[in-house]
Amino acid sequence: MAENPIRHPFSHPVIKRFIENIEKAIASSSIVLSSNIQKHFIPDGRAVYLKGSLVFVDSSILEIAMFVSETRDAVKVEKYRLHYIKSNGQMLFRYDNAPHHPEITSYPHHKHTPDNIIPSAEPSLKDVMKEISATMIGKP
Repeated sequence: MAENPIRHPFSHPVIKRFIENIEKAIASSSIVLSSNIQKHFIPDGRAVYLKGSLVFVDSSILEIAMFVSETRDAVKVEKYRLHYIKSNGQMLFRYDNAPHHPEITSYPHHKHTPDNIIPSAEPSLKDVMKEISATMIGKP
C-alpha cells in the first residue's frame, strides 16, 4: 500500500509556531471581543491561508487574509490584506501587498488610509492590533 503524502498541518514546526503566535496575539488582547479565523492548509502542510475577522470592543472590525508559506526555517508571508473598518463599514486603514501601486517606495507593501496610499513595511498582526488600540484611545 502506498504511503499517504498528506501530512498533518502541524507537522511543520515553523508554520505551527507562526499560527500559535497569531492565536496568542489575539487571545492576549484586551481589545478583541471575538475572533473567527479559518485556517486552510495545503496538503503537505508547508503553507496556510488564514482568513477571517476580529471584532473589537468598539465594534470595529479587522478583516484578515494571509497566505503564508514555509521557507527553510522561516515563514514567508506571500500575500496579505489587513483591512480595518468601522462598524458601519467605513475603511479606517488597510495594509496589503497587492502589486497595484508600483509608484510607492515600499512596493509592493503599502497602506491605504481614507485619503491616501502611503509606503509601509509588511506589518505583523500584533503591530496592527497595537495601531488599532492606539486609534481607539485617540492616539493614532
